[in-house]
Amino acid sequence: MFHGKHSGGGLDRAALRVGIDLTPLQRTQLGRFGEWLATEAVDAGGIGRAEGARLIDRHLADSIVFAAAWDEEPATILDVGSGVGLPGIPLAILYPEAAVTLLDRSRERCRLARRAVRVVGLKNVSVDQRDALRVAGTWEVVTFRASLKPVDALKSALPLLADRGCVVVGLSRSAEPGDTPPAPAGAAVDLLEIDEGVLDSPAWLLRMVRASPRDPDRDAS
Repeated sequence: MFHGKHSGGGLDRAALRVGIDLTPLQRTQLGRFGEWLATEAVDAGGIGRAEGARLIDRHLADSIVFAAAWDEEPATILDVGSGVGLPGIPLAILYPEAAVTLLDRSRERCRLARRAVRVVGLKNVSVDQRDALRVAGTWEVVTFRASLKPVDALKSALPLLADRGCVVVGLSRSAEPGDTPPAPAGAAVDLLEIDEGVLDSPAWLLRMVRASPRDPDRDAS
């Protein structure tokens, strides 16, 4: 069972790592989401039962540190393969002025994500049941958390990324990743480490930034 009153330390460390001092409302919303994950989401198979004991570190705080990949508050965020809303819902809580889209191919996961949005009381989140290859539009931030292999995530995200936008891919926390995938033309790729002490182990994010204006012909290829 998730206990919100014991969650402050881990959530605060993650939030401070990305330069945010959580407000009382944000703490309440993260607590609501954690309770929902620990009960309804587990019962529905949205996350595994074994995850209940490590929701704070491995799901909520882990989602928050995605925001370490950018410097300025994004206006738009697309979370690809969002499942039950990770990392999209915690990021929507951090950035209430951002328009956040949770994208997933599964009807059931989208139903659960919509339910979570209602439970938490978020007004800045939409849920879209669609494949990433069939999405139209661009976003300032595109996130992937265990939904695609890194090289596939970067390739899929490029047509969805606004100029100077940022793609963030969550990587394994079991060992430091090896070589990073090559950067597509017009983009730069680097590896961002989240030091141990923020989470219960070191973590790594793969970041890609579009550095040049979009080329529609290249994106369509």
